[in-house]
Amino acid sequence: MPANETLQEAKKLHDVGDSLEVLAVQNPPVEEALAVISGNVHDTANLLKIVVALKIGLPLRTRYDNSLISS
Repeated sequence: MPANETLQEAKKLHDVGDSLEVLAVQNPPVEEALAVISGNVHDTANLLKIVVALKIGLPLRTRYDNSLISS
C-alpha cells in the first residue's frame, strides 16, 4: 500500500479512537473499557504512522500541533 493510502488509514483509526472516547463518556457502565480500547486504537494508528515514516522516510507530525517529531 502506498504511503499516502496507509497514512489515510491511520487517520481513520484515529477517528475511530476519537469516536470511542465520546462513546466512553456517554456510557458510564462501559466507560473504562471503551477508554482503554480507544487508547489502544490511537496507539495503533501512531505505530502505523511510525512504520510508514521509517520505511519510506516521511517526516512525522504530532497529532496535536503538526510539528515534526524530533528524534
